[in-house]
Amino acid sequence: MTSVEPPRSGVSPIIRLLRLHQWVKGAFVLVGPLYAGALFKGSADVAVISAVVAFGLASSACYILNDIRDAEADRSHPRKRFRPIAAGQVALSAALVLMAVLLALSLLMPWVPVAIDRFGLFSEPAGSRGASLALSATLLLYIANTTLYSLYFKHRPIIDVMSLSLGFVLRVLGGCAAVMVEPSTWLLNVTLFLAMFLAFGKRLGERRSLGEGASQARGVLSRYSDELLRMVVVVTAVACLITYAGYVQAQSARYTWGFNLLWLTMLPATYGLLRAIHLVERGEHDDPTQLAINDRPFQLASLLFGGLTVGLMLWLSQPEPLSPPSPPAMVAPARG
Repeated sequence: MTSVEPPRSGVSPIIRLLRLHQWVKGAFVLVGPLYAGALFKGSADVAVISAVVAFGLASSACYILNDIRDAEADRSHPRKRFRPIAAGQVALSAALVLMAVLLALSLLMPWVPVAIDRFGLFSEPAGSRGASLALSATLLLYIANTTLYSLYFKHRPIIDVMSLSLGFVLRVLGGCAAVMVEPSTWLLNVTLFLAMFLAFGKRLGERRSLGEGASQARGVLSRYSDELLRMVVVVTAVACLITYAGYVQAQSARYTWGFNLLWLTMLPATYGLLRAIHLVERGEHDDPTQLAINDRPFQLASLLFGGLTVGLMLWLSQPEPLSPPSPPAMVAPARG
């Protein structure tokens, strides 16, 4: 079983309650605008940043609800027992007020670009009412899905992972909505399979690290077996890689300069997924988010993947790139 140290006493329980480290999942909000070429456009970045913050605030609010519901079970978990509500460091009334404030702020964030436009800070519009409405609707779906997860789905095998994965897909859709671009099937499939891999990997990691206490800490784990979880972790990882490989192949004309340069991103992507499986199998991490924060090789693979992807996109954005671009792009412009 992995030994777990209590959190540093210098960090406020209220700050820990927000789980700000989970905001790293906001990177999924950036994916659609990145592949659509809508990032680094000045005014459009305001809408994207607003979407990232909106999902971060909403996720913190939903985590508070989850922690309230799970306080009793968390007390038997080697890591979760240090959560502020389970540890009795934050009162229930204070947690409820904070949750309501976070939800309100989250639903206001999509309208920040529209408000900025009233002051004329940018020569081009930073947003539109249509984009704000679309992002607001996506946020409401995210909040509803996450609430249903906390209340019901988390106790049901398979649907628990599907619900968690939908949260990642909704982040991607929210990013696309913020800049009014249409997500492609490639993008949605890669996101879905990657999110399922992360969620199933977390469940396998918990069974590995908690041993016989796994089902006590998370009841749904008693309805999974190690064999099933190992199988679906591998299946979803392979599905993610194959889907992304299909996208890379479809982009051969766009990125070819002697050979398809985008293929280079397959190397860190493959290593990162296999590294995650290796560490989860050994029980060194029971949370892929913690793995991303703490494991240096995984971090390096992620940085290499991101650096190669962004670098190639910037290369193609030059007025006269070395090879002519051609569709399809990862994200297509919205119709109408």
